Order: sequence, then C-alpha cells, then structure tokens
Amino acid sequence: MPIIRQLPVSLVNKIAAGEVIERPASVVKEMLENSIDAGSDLIEVMVSGGGIDLLRISDNGCGIEPEQLELALAPHATSKLADSEDLFDVRTLGFRGEALASIAEISHMTLRSRVASSDGGYELRAQGSDREPIKPCAMNVGTTIEVRHLFFNTPVRRKFMKTPSTEMGHVVEAFTRIALAFPNVHMKLSSNDRVQYDLPPTNRWSERIRAFFGDEIADALISVEHEDEKVKVRGYVADPSVSRSNNRMQYLFLNGRYIRDRALQHALSEAYRGLLMVGRLPICFLQMQIDPKTVDVNVHPTKVEVRFEDSGAIYSRLLHTIRHRFLTSNLVAKAPQAADPNSPGNLQQGQNLAPRTPEAESNTSLMDWARSQQNVPAFQPFPNAGFSPDVYRSGNPFPGNSFPGANPFPGGSPANSPNSAQATTSFEDQLPEGTAASLPIESPAIGASMGASIGASTGVLNRADGSHEWVGSTPAVGFQIHNRYLITQDDAGMVIIDQHALHERILFEQIKTKVLSRSLDRQRMLMPATVQLTSSEAAMAIESKAMLAEIGFEIESFGGDTVLLSAYPSILSKRAPEEMLRTVLEALMSGGKKVNAQDVLDELMNMMACKAAIKAGDRLSDPEISALLEQRHLYHDTHHCPHGRPTALFFSKEQLDKMFKRI
Repeated sequence: MPIIRQLPVSLVNKIAAGEVIERPASVVKEMLENSIDAGSDLIEVMVSGGGIDLLRISDNGCGIEPEQLELALAPHATSKLADSEDLFDVRTLGFRGEALASIAEISHMTLRSRVASSDGGYELRAQGSDREPIKPCAMNVGTTIEVRHLFFNTPVRRKFMKTPSTEMGHVVEAFTRIALAFPNVHMKLSSNDRVQYDLPPTNRWSERIRAFFGDEIADALISVEHEDEKVKVRGYVADPSVSRSNNRMQYLFLNGRYIRDRALQHALSEAYRGLLMVGRLPICFLQMQIDPKTVDVNVHPTKVEVRFEDSGAIYSRLLHTIRHRFLTSNLVAKAPQAADPNSPGNLQQGQNLAPRTPEAESNTSLMDWARSQQNVPAFQPFPNAGFSPDVYRSGNPFPGNSFPGANPFPGGSPANSPNSAQATTSFEDQLPEGTAASLPIESPAIGASMGASIGASTGVLNRADGSHEWVGSTPAVGFQIHNRYLITQDDAGMVIIDQHALHERILFEQIKTKVLSRSLDRQRMLMPATVQLTSSEAAMAIESKAMLAEIGFEIESFGGDTVLLSAYPSILSKRAPEEMLRTVLEALMSGGKKVNAQDVLDELMNMMACKAAIKAGDRLSDPEISALLEQRHLYHDTHHCPHGRPTALFFSKEQLDKMFKRI
C-alpha cells in the first residue's frame, strides 16, 4: 500500500525550480523583475557561457536588510505581499516568493546587498540547500546576485540545455522585454566580457526600440493612443509594409509586465486584416494599463499569461484603437530609398509583389461598373474588423476617462481622447523625424486635391499610337502605362497605382457595405438553374444556405446532390452563375470543420471583388481612369487590396531628384 510522505524542503524547492526556472533566461527574468520592483534605475547583467556558467545581475535599488538575507532565500517568502487582499491588487512584477529559493536550490548563488542606512553591504552564499554564514562586504547601495553552475544538482535539466549561443539568445530576449517595458531605467548587458547593450534612460520609447531592432522597424512605427475608464493603450504598431512571418515581434505589456495573450494577438491581426499578405504577421510595441484588480496575473508560474475580468472590452479597445489610427494615417507604400531603383530588393519592403495571374482577374468593363456607382454608400467606421457586423456599425469607441495608473512613458501623458489633435501630437512628438507616424493625416499623395480636380481637363494628350504627352503644367488626372498601372501626381510627388488592386479594394468595400446593410444587388433568374454538385459540395451548400444568401446566392435543395440556384450577385453577371457557386463552395470547404463565419464571409467578398475587378492588361479610357481615381478617395484602406498587396507606390519629389542626381 502506498505511503504518503511529507516532502523535504530541498525537494520541494527543486520541484518549484522546475516550474519557474526553465533555462538561464528564466533566472534573468526573475532577477530583473526583482530589481525593477526594488526601485532601481540602473541594472547591469553580465553573462558567461550563455548563462549556464555565470549570471550576475547588479542594481542600485533599495537593497535587503542583513537580517533578512536568509529569509530572502527561503521558500514562500516575499516582500511584495502583506495579506490575502494583495493577491487581488498586484502592483509589482512578481510575488510568488519561490524564485530566489528555487534558483539557490539548483545553483551556486552569492547574494550581496546594502541598504542606504548601512555603511557597507552583507553577503550570503548558498550551494544547493547549504548556506554559509552571512558576512560583511564592500559594495554600493543596491543588490548583486551571482548565479554559477546552474542546474549543477539537476543533471536531467542541465542535459537539455542548448548551446551557449542559443541560451544567450533567450537571455537577450528576457533582457529585451524588461528594457522595453521600462525605458526610464538604465540597462546594461554584457556577454563574455563584451558589452552587447548599454541603454541609457530615455523619455522616447522609440529610441529604446531603435536600439534593439534597428532603423527598419523604428522608421516604420505608427503611434497609437487611447484611454478610457477601462484601459489605457499607448505605443506603436508597424506600418503594414514591415511585417514578419511569426509573432515574435509582438510586444504586449500589461501594467509593465510582458504578456502573451491569444485574444489580444487576434485583435492585433484583425486590425491588420486586408493590410498584410497571407502568412505575414504584424509588429507591435504596446503598453496597456488597467486596474490591477480587474486582472489575474498569477495564472501561470512564469507570470506571462494573464486572465482579464472583461477580456471582450480589452479586445475591442485594442482593435478599435489600432484601426482608428490606421484610418487616419497614410499607409500608401513609399518608394524605396536605395540608389538603384531597379534592384529587386527595392521593389517592396517585406512583401511579395509577384503579379497576379490573369486567371484571377476578369474582363468586367470599368465603364459598366462606373455607371452603376452613381450613389456611393457611406463608409463604415471600422471596415475590416472582421469579427462581427456590430463592429462595422459601431460608433465612437472612445468615450473615456483616464485610468489612474502608473505611466511607463515619462515623456508626457496622453490626452483624454485619441480623437483630438492633441492626442495624436502628444505621443508622436516623441517620434524621430521621417517615421510613418509623423505623416500628415491627409497625405498629399492621396489627398482630396486629385479627386476634386477630376472632370476638368485631363492634362494628357493621347496620341494615335497609344503614347501619352503631358499638356499644361499640372495634369489633373492620371494616365495608364502597360495597360496595368496608372500614373498621377500632385505638388508632393508622383503616385503609381495598380489598377486591378485598387479596383479590387473599391469593389470589396462596396460589396461589404451592401452585405452588412442586406442590400447587395442580386440578379434573379427567369428559370432557376439546376446545379449538379458533389455530395460534399451539396452538403456544404445546404449547411451554408444563410451565408450564401448574405452574398447574393439563393439556393434550394432539389434532391440528391442537386440544388436550384434562383439568384446570384449582380456584380458577377459576366461569369457563369454555376461556376461561381462552385467556386464559393470550394472556398467554404477549404475552411475546415471549425470555420469562422465572419472569416469565410470576408474571404468570399474578397473572391467576388477579385473576380469582378478589372485586370492587368485591360486598356482604360480617360473617363474610366477618372472614375477609378475618383472612387479611390471615397473609401478606407484603398492603399491596400483585400489580400494585403499595396495598391500604390508614392515617390516624393525629393526621391525623384535624388534618382536623377539633381541633389
């Protein structure tokens, strides 16, 4: 019969270490959090052998009283909790009370500390569960913890350590997260006696970001800011032209704590819906502050995962904040700055601009489309939120009072409403010149001046051989080259537009508006068509009957694997209705069993817009060009097609002058 035993303290600490201390980077994280909680404004990290051989973290914080040094290494001992009520109002970075005891149990640790009221410091050495007597030492005010031979008495864990360079990479990431969360703290990191980072305190968060990630990321930052009674959001998102294939560049901080949250990452992806190519993920650096009483930070031993009291509200605030910022920003792709304009690497920043195949586009006449768009529907406030029609129809998501929390941005406090000009300016003043976020809300490249002048003289002389010549000093509209691109200008520079990508986005916005208002035009058939499907297609058609009706396809079961098609979207009148129904069903079936209705609906609208849009190779008349450019200024997100491809490239006059060696 099994016997229940009380585990010895040493074994309990080893078990706790297995939960909290996964690798050297885990030690760095715990120690840095303690240093921040101790009020340090200077923290130095020294690493040897990827942290397996040596980790030393020194700070100038408040220090530890000598009589409490041994207690600091005892299990379940902490200075960050006084009673059970503090569990529900956590205002520090850690409080479990196990980290120091766990680390000491599996390493050779030296703890030195000095408080301001003492003439000198005191030292405590620990080797596993053994402790040496405390003795005096010379040191400045603060605490230094030295950890050698990590996992020396847990060979299984040590066996699974990676190479020193790999472990050092994890250490750098742990250091990065703390250094980003607290830009007002001087942070230093050295590896094998070589300084990797020496980051002085700064009031400009973008400087700290630039120090870690370089000019490409820093120059693409767009500031975001929102504050209401539930949450304060401040920070940066990257221009869609700069993205990554994974989510490792998504830095979310909650009350100063780095977190990973799938719901918030999904909100971020939804905010970028239609702005990124498939397989690309956004970059962000966001600080969120909420009342500590409304979040549980003790869900996981590493304190990376959290649980919100009202996760839906936080999700909605984050999504709306970013979308609102995008809707007031110029996201037209900028031409590359490289000297050689023909370099393949300069075609686009971080995205694949491979041409679409002609089969993906159609021969729909733009003049037919233009004549049908005499009454342009009003745009929705957040057109690509993608998860609920209520989001599309929502009003102002920024009521709001300030949240009385700590401010991780000592350079200034946000305005009460991000809709005000002050809210945009207060944080963006901290951005370096030339970043995407500093662009005017109505960029000259996409300003209303071009749209207002349409209908006047075209400014272009069309020769019989198909070539063009400028007429007058400033052409009023664009002209077409290679039957696929439109060229236009204004006082700031030149814009090259992909006619298919732009038309596709405009059609998508029109289809979406009509779908949400239940007013999508349908073509009713005099006699319903019988469509023979496969058994799986027929099952999907009947199961998705309501969704198909939303986008204009009206079907009924006709027995077996046959359905009756009585109506289809008017926008697809140039294509065989049976063919389009099968294409739609194929898209539905590719979504798998657990399909998100809104995602599928967006994908179907994308497909319909792509099929109905003009294609590369279609020659446009001047009135058709005017109609397309006119529509460009009546919808949001016309800088990208629904698939995330840019619709236009902007060349400033300065860029053109440089390319022609004028400056």
